[in-house]
Amino acid sequence: MSTTAWHARVVCGSEVGAGFLVSARHVLTCAHVVRQAGTDPVGVTFPNSRHLAGLSAVVAVHGGWQGGAADPGDLAVLELSEDVPLAPARFAAPGAERGGRQLVAYGFPRGYDEGMLASYRALPGPRISDEWVQLEALTGHGQPLAAGFSGAAVTLEDGSVVGMVTAVAGGRDVRVGRMLPTEVMARYWPGLGELVPTGHRPETLRRLYALVRRAEAQGRAGDANRLYGDAVGAFGPPLPPGGFASLAAAAAYVQWEVPEPEAAARLADRLEELLDGAVAAQPPAAWSPVVVEIDHSGEGPGQVTVEVSAYRDGRRRPVGTRRLPRNAVRAYVQQRLDEAADQLAPDAEELVTFVLPREWLNEPVAQWECSADDSTPLGCAYPLVVTDRARHRSGRLRHQLRKKWQKLDASPGADVHRVECGSRERPGGLRKRLWDSDAHLAGFAVPPASAAEHFAVSLTVPVPVLLWRRTGCPGTGHDGPCAGTVFLDELTASLTGVPPVELPRHVQKLRLAADAEDPDGHWARELQLLWDDPRCFPEPAASLHTPVAR
Repeated sequence: MSTTAWHARVVCGSEVGAGFLVSARHVLTCAHVVRQAGTDPVGVTFPNSRHLAGLSAVVAVHGGWQGGAADPGDLAVLELSEDVPLAPARFAAPGAERGGRQLVAYGFPRGYDEGMLASYRALPGPRISDEWVQLEALTGHGQPLAAGFSGAAVTLEDGSVVGMVTAVAGGRDVRVGRMLPTEVMARYWPGLGELVPTGHRPETLRRLYALVRRAEAQGRAGDANRLYGDAVGAFGPPLPPGGFASLAAAAAYVQWEVPEPEAAARLADRLEELLDGAVAAQPPAAWSPVVVEIDHSGEGPGQVTVEVSAYRDGRRRPVGTRRLPRNAVRAYVQQRLDEAADQLAPDAEELVTFVLPREWLNEPVAQWECSADDSTPLGCAYPLVVTDRARHRSGRLRHQLRKKWQKLDASPGADVHRVECGSRERPGGLRKRLWDSDAHLAGFAVPPASAAEHFAVSLTVPVPVLLWRRTGCPGTGHDGPCAGTVFLDELTASLTGVPPVELPRHVQKLRLAADAEDPDGHWARELQLLWDDPRCFPEPAASLHTPVAR
């Protein structure tokens, strides 16, 4: 059997073009060749395999071509009515067409139903509109590219495919044309990525694309941008403008544009974790908390006890404890945070956690400066959260929170349960709503003091994650648009698809964005995050011990 039996002739209405077999049932061709597929049948024959009768086909994938000569996406994947017993085309590595090498196309110009060969070379230089490689005839004689060559595979002398003919110049004596190289074709059909050698291990690519198909079939594609970031790491190529519209697009970008071979394997690993119900982001145990615990000292209303500690290998390491007047707390924390950070492992993911009395939960700790010599806000320097001290010490609530986090670990995101400005909902009604929905995240349009009863309900249901803006609407009548409603709208949009375990990092990015722009105009200005996962603190909560000077 001929090793080039995979060349195909495609007929749809008045259009005649070429194509090439890439699997037992799939043929690639140009979208414009099958533009009439909605009204006329698509027929496929294999001229070098005469034992195969004409086959019917349908358009399984369309590249998005809109009908114009300069429109991108002129690719279609045809699905045959039955499998064919032919070896499919094999592909060369991307860019193999360069260097003046002879390229051959097998097309079907008028009068040559059995086919003709045309010999061309790829011109050096950039792709045209980042889409096409220009082809030029090797000589002034021989078969020019003409109608009937659209969809033809462009091959090297060894028969490996480097692209597909999509256009001819049109002039009788002009022997130029255009082809889609394989890396561009893969933009419109990610399935091509499994077939083209790109420096990634073939078994890794097969596994990656199988997981992509599984995720799409289950409707669990997750956040493609976040998964891409996990795969390439902090120093990998940034997201392309606009990010990725699909998980398949992210996989194709990793394959074709990311030079590190292990990136595809990491993307497959992360996707498999998501699909198998494992933690879709870094597990909570990977956090290494630096804890600032504040409580009333019993020495008077203006006195508090502050304890700073760090967790390493699941064990708490005290750094310092002091009884202080409230106005001295900030300076003491600034002094001790660096010491606490020194207690962490070199590769630890630090998480600054303020365990606060309820009336302190609105304290602007994220906006405290790092030190007298460093004006960076703590919330920009670290992932920073607050939590309620009473809840932190309740065995019942800790147990309930652990159960909720077991569900959250496999969640690609959590819905925001909104508590609106001026809400007429009774606290008992909110409690029932949060229980019935098994709420994991609540957003408040007002600060805690303006909705004290509702806020207390969310703490004791308990809801693991609460967010609010410290100087939101006061909760009473006001003129003009409600700033609290705007805040909740922006918050809901920002948190879509963000796993709850990733919220400390996500909020840190929001704080950095607000700090970089006009702080007074950014919706995330003064954003406060109460984030409470008991598994980050494996030791039982204990009372603050007798203060010692350090």
